[in-house]
Amino acid sequence: MPQVKEGLYYTPEHEWLEVKGRFAYLGLTDYAQKKLGVILFADGEPEGSELTAGDVAGVVESVRESADLVTPVSGVITAFNGKLSDTPEALNDHPYDFWLVELALSDPGELSDLMSAREYDAYCSGL
Repeated sequence: MPQVKEGLYYTPEHEWLEVKGRFAYLGLTDYAQKKLGVILFADGEPEGSELTAGDVAGVVESVRESADLVTPVSGVITAFNGKLSDTPEALNDHPYDFWLVELALSDPGELSDLMSAREYDAYCSGL
């Protein structure tokens, strides 16, 4: 069973979102990193990019496949986690310690469409 961290929002695409004030930090869940395998590369859209919920915010490449990082909320990209440029495999060891993209939220109301940790855990149990 994949690890699920309390206090985060989750998507059916196996991404997590942590909200701090008006900023949201988007990352991959434990389930996603296990499915992808060893992660070789991670990158985000350029800072200043305006995204709508459902837009691609970045990409993660592994030994098995390439996967888009899709933002579940609208906002402006304010940063990409540069630590992952040199050590993208850190996502495999500690997926909840490394966000990929920081967004300035445009519509905090969109958070209500996301799953809680308990809901996401139940979702994963059904897979």
